[in-house]
Amino acid sequence: MIEASPTQRDITSADVRRLVHTSFGPQVRVRDTGALTGGGFATVWWALLDDGRRVVVKVAPPAGTPLLRYERGLCAAEADYFRLVAEHAPQVPVPTVLRHDADPAYGEWLVTTMLPGRSLADLAGTDVALDDAPARHDLGAALAVLHRITGERFGYDGDRAAGSTWRAAFTAMLDALLADAADWDVRLPFPPDRLHALVDRHADVLDEVRRPALLHFDCWDGNVLAAPDSDGRLRLSGLVDGERFLYGDPLLDLVSPLLFRRAEDEPEHPLLRGYRSAAAEPLLLDASARRRLGLYRLHLYLLMTVEMPSRGMTARSHPGRHARLAELLDQELAALGAD
Repeated sequence: MIEASPTQRDITSADVRRLVHTSFGPQVRVRDTGALTGGGFATVWWALLDDGRRVVVKVAPPAGTPLLRYERGLCAAEADYFRLVAEHAPQVPVPTVLRHDADPAYGEWLVTTMLPGRSLADLAGTDVALDDAPARHDLGAALAVLHRITGERFGYDGDRAAGSTWRAAFTAMLDALLADAADWDVRLPFPPDRLHALVDRHADVLDEVRRPALLHFDCWDGNVLAAPDSDGRLRLSGLVDGERFLYGDPLLDLVSPLLFRRAEDEPEHPLLRGYRSAAAEPLLLDASARRRLGLYRLHLYLLMTVEMPSRGMTARSHPGRHARLAELLDQELAALGAD
């Protein structure tokens, strides 16, 4: 059994009930509660209220918990993301923010509505054979709609990595991860100077990105909910865990949904067909796009490597993870022509 991440609080049903009462008042009764699994950062529970509603209670890591630089303030960021989507892209299903607050006992927490369906990751582990292509098509279309929303700068909100250009923001994001790697003594399969030289070499394609589009960034299968429609087809029912959102190149959002794969090698994937169906601009997977996608996979594999100690991931709990990511990093470095 995989142990909880050091960033996750140890809370009980009584704690969840207390947070619900704090959020809605003592007149709201809680009929049942339960922990939600699958994530590795915050602590997440569901609660069934006496009026039949199900809500999600998400509790941020305790104050003072060592975090990666880009993970600071994620609870507030998630509330901001869901509100942004609700205001500017209401056709995209995301949870409704019911309460975002903090107190000395529990720190920061977020309460949202609970969306229907199960994650694509959960569904893949069941014995029921369901065609997930329609849901992935829906996800692509939803991302295309979200990418029409424009931010005021590139990168993250707050005092995290950002910049006036996408090149500056993306470079700052990589530098933050390299600083995290040094802080946590993470062994990387390449020297930092090699990564800096690579970004400098491909700076021209990063400079082609002129508009800071709203990006979810973390649309891997565990954060994509789906449910059968009236015809039994599996359709998108929600996007969750929007706390890692940022503004930048829409192509960055095509990496996590196709984790460990290459979007440019699968142009007819349902995700990409869905994206094209709703995109404001043509989705071009040309030479420039291929180079940018390579840089973005490099960033994601670096992040997944650097986060291991902060999540309590060891060679014993996650055998082969570090070696696999090192191999993937080497592949992307070679494809991008790193020396």
